[in-house]
Amino acid sequence: MNKPIRRLPRPLNVPHESRLAESNPHRTEILQRHEIAMALDKPGYTDPETGYFVFTAKQLAAEGVCCANICRHCPFKR
Repeated sequence: MNKPIRRLPRPLNVPHESRLAESNPHRTEILQRHEIAMALDKPGYTDPETGYFVFTAKQLAAEGVCCANICRHCPFKR
């Protein structure tokens, strides 16, 4: 039996505005790191602002549900 495909509210490379503001001074670098990590099929990247590991939207989408941890690239947040 095939698993139903869940439709996400936006493309995986577009973060929710409340999770990554347009005014964030690191936004361009964050989005570049996110794109590279997804292209290389990596689970995440190192945040240039905090040094923390951040999961990509692709990795989070593979989990299938929102974990409610306010992830920057949460693909489920509307």
